[in-house]
Amino acid sequence: MGSALLAGWREQGLTQAYVIDPSSDAQSLAGPGVSVLPEAGLLPPDFIPHAVILAVKPQAASAALQGYGHFVESAVFVSIMAGKTVRGVAQLLGGNPAVVRAMPNTPAAIGQGITVAFAGPNVSNIQQELSSRLLSAVGSVAWVKEESMLDPVTAISGGGPAYVFLLTELLEQAGLDQGLPPDLAKMLARQTVIGSAALLAASTETPEALRVAVTSPGGTTAEALKLLRADDALPKIFRSAIQAATERSRELSA
Repeated sequence: MGSALLAGWREQGLTQAYVIDPSSDAQSLAGPGVSVLPEAGLLPPDFIPHAVILAVKPQAASAALQGYGHFVESAVFVSIMAGKTVRGVAQLLGGNPAVVRAMPNTPAAIGQGITVAFAGPNVSNIQQELSSRLLSAVGSVAWVKEESMLDPVTAISGGGPAYVFLLTELLEQAGLDQGLPPDLAKMLARQTVIGSAALLAASTETPEALRVAVTSPGGTTAEALKLLRADDALPKIFRSAIQAATERSRELSA
């Protein structure tokens, strides 16, 4: 996700940034305006960032955030670490940092993501606007006023791509079950999902209206939907799945 953000900022004309990454292949991220360093202690002594993006694994946060405490007075810290609360990040940094907690999703890799963010109590309006500009490099940005809302956000948009990919898998398998050649089943499943998403994006209609438009009374689609909605089966399992993911997100928060 950090690489996707960096690519988006470059497209928007990023002028100066430092990437702190100890891995051996990190130098591939270097380029005009972007320098790569293995540790924060090697930053120029006069470098004062406006924003620090925390794009590390949560389990590595304690070690990774060492050396950033002296930026607390000048920078907003934008964390895209799943499960790390504003309070948890602040405790690792020390002092009273301005922390934004954000939850992007994987379509950010192609600039089609959705990021939902929460601004901690020390974040100024200017810092929130800066955070919005930075996060919008990979797609749309929305803000919530309560951090607890990031748990259902994680369940819906964070995990949402996996649900869509599962649907694509199931459509392909169903096509195979009905005797379609593998290449055709794969093409039909993928392009149907891709085309439907594009239609939804281009239309002013609600998803419900678009669904109804496809469903002729007494037709083949109506017959399929009758089974999918029998005894509230599909809606019920989706509600249960989102609830389970939301509860798990709460359990993992620290």
